Amino acid sequence: MDVEPLFADRRAAGHALAGALNDLAGRDDVIVLGLPRGGVAVGAEVARALGAPLDVAVVRKLGVPGAEELALGALAFGGVAVYNPDVIAELGIPPAMIEAVVERERTELARREQLYRAGRQPLALGGKTVVLVDDGLATGATMLAAIAAVRTQHPAQVVVGVPLAAPVTCAIVGRAADRTVCLRTPEPFRGVGAWYANFGQLSDDTVRLLLASG
Repeated sequence: MDVEPLFADRRAAGHALAGALNDLAGRDDVIVLGLPRGGVAVGAEVARALGAPLDVAVVRKLGVPGAEELALGALAFGGVAVYNPDVIAELGIPPAMIEAVVERERTELARREQLYRAGRQPLALGGKTVVLVDDGLATGATMLAAIAAVRTQHPAQVVVGVPLAAPVTCAIVGRAADRTVCLRTPEPFRGVGAWYANFGQLSDDTVRLLLASG
């Protein structure tokens, strides 16, 4: 059964999300980090509305071999990895297979970080209020990895902002972040893209342009 979209596109979603984070506007200690690719488009709108700098939090899902849509964990910038022990145990995934997935995604993460930053240094997060933005949360694996990576840099506060999320995922992420804003938590969830009228794939070049203008 078709569902009624909640957002026209990522830009509209970012505008709506910015309204819920308006108490952070105009502060010089706020940094917005978008998770590529879609989260950068949403984050660009949030950063613009808050008057905050925009950077990228490069993360990669660690997909189960042969069932890549299922996350056994996620990898984030700074070499941070988080794992889903329940999935690993239930499927009996051997350590060697996990390591092979990690190595492959670590290479891709490094490639994307270099591509997106285009020589720019990452913003310093120590003592800052860091707002992590994505276009939606399904399993939450990549957001949890991003939170863990940001925490290694000792921010003052980690805020997660998303236009929509699966209800249980919003709760899980909420326990890891200092503040979590999930504008909508539709049930049944049906996947992130189901709730956007326009959920087209973003190119790496588009991400680079958004970051360069932010």
